[in-house]
Amino acid sequence: MGILIKLEQLARKFLTKKMLSIIITHHNTPELLDLCLDSIKKTTKNIEKEIIVVDSEIKEKTEELMKDRWSEIKFIPFKKNLGYSKIVNAGLRKVKGDYILILNADIIILEGSIYRMLKYMKNHSKVGILAPQLLDFTNNIQISCFSKPSLGAILARRTFLGKLKWGKKILNCFTISSWDRKSIKEVDWVQGSAMMIRKKAIKKVGLWDERFFMYFEDADWCRRFWQKGYKIVYLPGAKMAHYYHRTSKKWGGFLDVFLNKYTRIHLISAIKYFLKYHAK
Repeated sequence: MGILIKLEQLARKFLTKKMLSIIITHHNTPELLDLCLDSIKKTTKNIEKEIIVVDSEIKEKTEELMKDRWSEIKFIPFKKNLGYSKIVNAGLRKVKGDYILILNADIIILEGSIYRMLKYMKNHSKVGILAPQLLDFTNNIQISCFSKPSLGAILARRTFLGKLKWGKKILNCFTISSWDRKSIKEVDWVQGSAMMIRKKAIKKVGLWDERFFMYFEDADWCRRFWQKGYKIVYLPGAKMAHYYHRTSKKWGGFLDVFLNKYTRIHLISAIKYFLKYHAK
């Protein structure tokens, strides 16, 4: 056991030579942002890094938090909600690190997770995007990676078709339900709420597609990564807690289409995605 600890310490020391850039996307949840930043501070003491917080639709409380508690952190505020892709890209244009960790502000980093992700990226040069295992606050594993989006999967998730045998089969395939998410796996698509990226890969793939205001921008980016020959990998040994609230589903079924603006945004993004890749 002592030898393993020494090897880990040596590896940690080596990894500090490669700077990590952490981009945190935030929208009006300053309490969660504070917890996220505190978890980063506690778990990355031996890692050379820069932290960038990109704030969409800046509020006074967030501005005060960043000024009073986190003044050393680079802060990029926007007055209006420009959409998720644009605020991520604002951070990506500023990064200096060899590896980039994109996080939602509702993520809490657990001890050793960032180190394990850096080590895996260092040892697997074909991996362009690496995702941690996300846990809710009762320690249940969240579904955060998927197979390629399909029209069938969207219909099954949004309508009564998901309760039929056909719909259940489609959804099981989409969410990769046969896999327990406890082993390392190459996947098609991981959520943008927590992902580590190799910076040199971004030079080949490009930034996020800003035509997606919210939703499917991560699916699109992952697809472009593997089109360029990079792997998308899920690493369960790296764990993070995620305060996940599914804003695009409230009442369920077609009611959400009429009553929930996030459902409408989700469906518009889905249409953009399928037109981009399947219109021809």
